[in-house]
Parts: sequence; C-alpha cells; structure tokens
Amino acid sequence: MVIINACKQAAHKLKLFGELVMFSHTLFSLPFAIISMVWAAGGWPSGRIMLWGLIALIGARNGANAFNRLVDRTFDSQNPRTAHRHLPQRLLAEKEVAVFVAVNYAIFIFASGMLNLLCLILSPVAIVLISTYSYTKRFTYLSHLYLGFVIASAPIGAWFAVTGQIAFTPFVIGTVVMLWIAGFDIIYGTQDIDFDRRAGLWSIPSYFGLKNALRIAKALHFIMIMLLLFLYVWRGLGWIYLVGIGAATLLLMTEHNIIKPSNRQLMKVASYNLNQVISMVILACSLVDFFYVS
Repeated sequence: MVIINACKQAAHKLKLFGELVMFSHTLFSLPFAIISMVWAAGGWPSGRIMLWGLIALIGARNGANAFNRLVDRTFDSQNPRTAHRHLPQRLLAEKEVAVFVAVNYAIFIFASGMLNLLCLILSPVAIVLISTYSYTKRFTYLSHLYLGFVIASAPIGAWFAVTGQIAFTPFVIGTVVMLWIAGFDIIYGTQDIDFDRRAGLWSIPSYFGLKNALRIAKALHFIMIMLLLFLYVWRGLGWIYLVGIGAATLLLMTEHNIIKPSNRQLMKVASYNLNQVISMVILACSLVDFFYVS
C-alpha cells in the first residue's frame, strides 16, 4: 500500500510539472526541428542523433518554461487570467520548480555533449538565451520576437546536431519559427492589455493598442509564409510542400478571423490549438514531399 501511494503521488507530481511547462506545446518547436534534421541529414538521421536531439530539446524547453513560471510568479498571482497557475496556487513549491529547472538544464547540456562538440560549446549560450526571455517583458515590447527567437533555436540546434556545422538553411527555418511564434504570442497577449499597462509590463498589444497589434501579428505571419515559399525555391521542393504551405496559410487566416480577446476559450483555440495543427501540417507535408516527391 505504501508503494502504491508513493507511485500515485509521484504520478500526480509528474502531471503537475507537465502542466507547469505546458508539455503539449512542444508541438510548436519539435516539428520544425524534425524538418531541419531531415533536411540536414538528407534523410532520416541516425537513431542516436534523433534520441539525443529530442532529449536536448525537451530538457531545454522544460527548463525554460519552468524558469519563466518561477520568474513571473508574482505577476501571475496578480493577473486574473493566470492566478490559477501552479505557483500562485501553491500546487508546487518554488524550491521544487527551481530543482526541476536545474535538472532539465543539466539534461540539456549532457544531451548536447552526446551530439557533438559544437552543440556542447553552444549549450550554455542557449541556456542564457532561453532564460533571459523571462525578463524581456519588463523593459521592451519586443519580448514577443525574443520569445520567437528563443524557440527558433530548436530547428537551428537540430541542424547543428546533425552536421556539427553552421549553414544558411537552418537560420531561414529559425526565422520562420520566430515570426510565427511572435505573431501568435502577440495575439495571445491581447488578453492582457489592461493588466500589462497597470503592472508596467511591456508588450506590443499594451504599447500599440489592440488594432495595431493585430496588424503587426498579421504582418509577421505574412512574412513567415513568404519565407516558407522562399525555402520552396531555395531547396527545390515539390508540390506536396506547397500544399502544406497553402493549408498553413488558410489556418493562419482562420486564426486571425476568430480573435476575440474577451473569449478566453476562443483565444486558446486561436493562439494554441490552431498553431499546433499548423506545425503538424507543415511537418507532414514537408516529410512526404522530401521522401516521396522531391
């Protein structure tokens, strides 16, 4: 009975940490990291690279999200939209989250070392970048772009993991991810315009207003699509890839058409659910195109 109760408690704690870091949101960065790996390897990379690349990605992402929750715990407790989160509700202790961050960053560094020397050398730099995002909203409305820049390290790092070399293509993929993430983070941020202004936090919605913020988000997503089309030409991709870009464009248009900051559930669909579909559509079409068409 003691062992059963201990297992139940451990499973519950694991569930809480999964919710804390929004583990399902790995679908934002992982598909583009896989595309980057496949293009870099000219096919499926070795199982070793796939394994350690995935471990590195998860470790970095979980550590960064938990660190962000830790840094923003005071603001989260004051914002009605986020007051239900784990730290404000004391579902997890601050020390527990701090240990979780340290363990995940250590896993990331170890996994990077198992990939190659370049990844190991760059791993501390990556940790600094993904951790400093948590402070950007305190002094710049460009925090959305910085978040996108941080998440863009996933496909760039994936390319480095395969080749151990710097190249042009992964930075284009990374820019696509940066613009895409920044765009829908701006959309999500429209829910907090009033709170951000009261709390002295910086964001594009609070700085430029609702209408201008949505225009900026549309512009970022338009450039994102243009860069995806540039990759089509640059890499000589096939028609299935274009189908994926067309589907992603329609989903982005839907996303922008259903925005309603006063409706939290609708904003979750616009900011998260649709974008998870977008990344998977681009991944599926890119892989089918690469292996069966191009």
